[in-house]
Amino acid sequence: MTSNQLQHSKNSLGQQFFTFAEPPDEMFLESGARLGPVTIAYETYGQLSTSRDNVVLIAHAFSGDSHVAGCLTDDQGEAKPGWWDSMVGPGKGIDTNRYFVICSNILGSCMGSTGPAAINPATGKPYGLDFPVVTIGDMVDAQKTLLDHLEIDSLLAVIGGSVGGMQALEWCVRYPDMVRAAVPLATTMRHSALAIAFNEVARQSIMADPNWCQGDYYGKKTPDLGLAIARMVGHVTYLSDQAMRKKFGRRLQDKKDFSFGFDADFQVESYLRYQGSKFVSRFDANSLLYITKAADYFDLVDKLTTKESIQDLVGASIKFLVISYTSDWLYPTYQSRELVRSLKRTGQDVSFCEIAADCGHDAFLIPDERLSKLIKGFLGGVAHG
Repeated sequence: MTSNQLQHSKNSLGQQFFTFAEPPDEMFLESGARLGPVTIAYETYGQLSTSRDNVVLIAHAFSGDSHVAGCLTDDQGEAKPGWWDSMVGPGKGIDTNRYFVICSNILGSCMGSTGPAAINPATGKPYGLDFPVVTIGDMVDAQKTLLDHLEIDSLLAVIGGSVGGMQALEWCVRYPDMVRAAVPLATTMRHSALAIAFNEVARQSIMADPNWCQGDYYGKKTPDLGLAIARMVGHVTYLSDQAMRKKFGRRLQDKKDFSFGFDADFQVESYLRYQGSKFVSRFDANSLLYITKAADYFDLVDKLTTKESIQDLVGASIKFLVISYTSDWLYPTYQSRELVRSLKRTGQDVSFCEIAADCGHDAFLIPDERLSKLIKGFLGGVAHG
């Protein structure tokens, strides 16, 4: 570990970058393709113990980034809190006074790690659709290489929600000897037909945008309309009927009557349009295509039900805390219960909690003292176990 990395581990200096797989030693992907060089953006919080046994790896959801906690100042001088700032920090659920927290941006993203918007060294231009399709397993392998670089060979816990939960589960299957505990939240062993369908609608909305140009839109007009619609579709799946009814109902947006046209008459229409336009300013359309495809490809059912695939996990000793939410209709509780049953069949120590919440799939991102206490107690048990 370099002096700069050591200083970062103590003081959380913000986003750091690690590059590996320089040609001709490219990274081998599950598809059979090779990729290199690969850059992974990451942030760390807290201090690494002398025995290096207090590491908590946090995996973000599909459009997240490495900035999980604290505040950064953007180009406009505004403070940007971490996406899980309510959970990660001194004295919080994931206590950075006790744990050394790492959060890296996933492979295929556009938040600092190598993805389709990165420069292809073979052409000197952004990859676009020349970027190979990546899987959740590829993302985890890239994280493993980062940990090797940081000289970390053991994880106290790996924690993640949604697509981050998929990564947490993949870690337990690929590298079970490295993981002492895992907390998959609001996630699934594999996508249902409904989840795949919503992702396909989102992808088609991007690819139907005339500015998409088969993914070769960098330096040109970007497919903003398609990306905004894709975000609108996704956002609907993150909420719940209860949340939308409570937040919007059928209330009109700054009107007393219908426009009898196609303006945003209802508050919910205005809200979705706002979410779509806001997303366009921070995310890359091609990254959405690649990450949603990786989530659709993810399938842990066979790995947790066939004798040959679970042999390594059976020999491991991992403590699991599986968490679901009552109003999550994207990854409903029955899918978490299926995960619990599959893990128990491999002899794992599994705890399960369904949290009552009316805010849908995104509930794990919303400050909740119940979740903080649950994770804090679980990690404390693992640390002292």
